[in-house]
Amino acid sequence: MNPSLKRKLICNLMVFVEMNIGCCYIKFALHGVRSLKDKRRVAKTIKDRVKNKFNISVAEVNCQDIHGILHIGVAAVGSDTRYLEGLMNRTVNFIEEMYLADMVDYQIKLLRLGSN
Repeated sequence: MNPSLKRKLICNLMVFVEMNIGCCYIKFALHGVRSLKDKRRVAKTIKDRVKNKFNISVAEVNCQDIHGILHIGVAAVGSDTRYLEGLMNRTVNFIEEMYLADMVDYQIKLLRLGSN
């Protein structure tokens, strides 16, 4: 095959590459937590269990110095949006069933990045 034709084919294939990102933002109310140390213990437990169970990225985001509120961000990258949406829903259910904090609200978003 002609090298210039091969490069054109490879470039054309790369145009249709997509990446999907599943994101989840979860808000908790922490009742009975009296210090930031108590809050960090709850946050670390949630993050560690979620990472071990689902192998996804988890971080404490926003309001990090307020001991009665906890915000957690979760993210995963993949090619199948249905799988990512299900993964985010399973993650929310798993965290809620831990009963470590009262889940106040959550949002799940799916982002599609690509050249199209």
